[in-house]
Amino acid sequence: MYSYALLEKGCYYLIQEKEEGPVGLIKVNMETDHCMYISKYADTTLIEWRKKTDPIFDILELLEEDKVRAWESIYNDNQGTYNYEEDEE
Repeated sequence: MYSYALLEKGCYYLIQEKEEGPVGLIKVNMETDHCMYISKYADTTLIEWRKKTDPIFDILELLEEDKVRAWESIYNDNQGTYNYEEDEE
């Protein structure tokens, strides 16, 4: 069992918070003495505070910069498909 305290600011990680839970991508945005301010990426981005002592079942991977750029390209393209407005006519 791991905790958020092991994660580094500015890095992207693939983690599994619970043993049978889904794999998720997070980024550590900021760190205080007791907490981490993180972004969780799914269909939308969720930004939240987590205690450094909050458990993480598994830290699967620290993403390298080239992987982050590739993911950002795909993620940003997909965000446009959800943000469309129909004509009001």
